Amino acid sequence: MARPVRNIFTIDVEDWFQVENYASVIERDRWPELELRVEANVDRLLALLAAKDVRATFFILGWVAERVPELVRRVARAGHEVASHGWSHRPIWNLTREQFAQEVRRSRELLCKLSGQDVTGYRAPTFSITRETLWALESLAAAGYRYDSSIFPVHHDRYGIPDAPLAIHRRDEGLWEVPLSVFQAGSLRLPVAGGGYLRLYPRALTWEFEAMSASSRGSCRPFRSPRPARSSPSSPGRRPHGIGRPPHMTEARRSGR
Repeated sequence: MARPVRNIFTIDVEDWFQVENYASVIERDRWPELELRVEANVDRLLALLAAKDVRATFFILGWVAERVPELVRRVARAGHEVASHGWSHRPIWNLTREQFAQEVRRSRELLCKLSGQDVTGYRAPTFSITRETLWALESLAAAGYRYDSSIFPVHHDRYGIPDAPLAIHRRDEGLWEVPLSVFQAGSLRLPVAGGGYLRLYPRALTWEFEAMSASSRGSCRPFRSPRPARSSPSSPGRRPHGIGRPPHMTEARRSGR
């Protein structure tokens, strides 16, 4: 009997001024002066997920967690998985190996402390694990992470590894890789994961994306917290889940709580 397919719903928790497209116009030393919208937006998402009985993985930026620690605690209390989005939101190609190692250790330590979870997942800012930065996976394993969800198996002018596997797989570095979802037609791969692509594509392609959710590969759907979708497609009987299950949720299930 075939195992039921699980869709993976993930959220990158960062604020509006931290996206890479603004890097050239909003200087980092201005960040503390800018309006934080991330907390209100994540609270909206938490309410939506609770209403639909959906569990997700929240990849939380260390910079955000340091400034809004209670937000991390609310995500964890709601039964979602807390994972790392790094610390500074600098793409890996702009960091030295030492800087990257420091960021992922610092982020994991803070998120573990705030959430009470063993934080094991990581997603790079701007999906910045590419062929040139695959060395970062060794640093993640050394810092205690067990899976990565940064590799986009598409061709893109900024990120992506076009011939990377489409399914979840174990890498030589010892980490599990949870690639972002694509729609494949022959040799053509189109990125379909993420709020940006869902807003930009015509509805017919979104329907194809839904059809992919019923395939044996499933799908990994990332969204960014500053711009939550007004609505999201759903498949009856197939509620999305996070990538991992928080330890306290597993224990609660075992004890019948």
